Amino acid sequence: MDISASSAPVESGRARVEADAASRGVPIEIVARPAARSLEEAASLLGIAPGDIVKTLVVKRSDDTFVFALVPGGRKISWPKLRALLQVNKLQLPDASVALAATGYERGTITPFGSTTAWPVVADASIAGRRVSMGAGEHGSSLFVDADEVIRAYDATVADITDPE
Repeated sequence: MDISASSAPVESGRARVEADAASRGVPIEIVARPAARSLEEAASLLGIAPGDIVKTLVVKRSDDTFVFALVPGGRKISWPKLRALLQVNKLQLPDASVALAATGYERGTITPFGSTTAWPVVADASIAGRRVSMGAGEHGSSLFVDADEVIRAYDATVADITDPE
């Protein structure tokens, strides 16, 4: 097969992130970082507090649609709070292959920026007003952004959706 005749090259995760952030007017900074074995190690490598690392979790609703839940380090989704907010009876974290299909990103790199589908965003209230680190669309990189800019850019719902880990 002649691969030169194939379709245009697939845009990298980082390029999708940067293009989407720029189109939304959100200033971001992407930095390279080594792999970490824990939240605390990742925070230390980035020179920030563990709570300033925000995980973007893909949450599946029973109708096979998804939402992004932005959850700060040291906290976990409170399923009763999130179900009440979304007015649904059932939510789940899908397996890695479903999350990849829903977003175009592998676990550990997921971010709303550049997702292949623009799912609704729900941000835990505790991230508002903070500069945070998030997935950057590819392994070995972290994105820094003002959480308020993410909330604005995605018209995110801001609510108490977490509990301490």
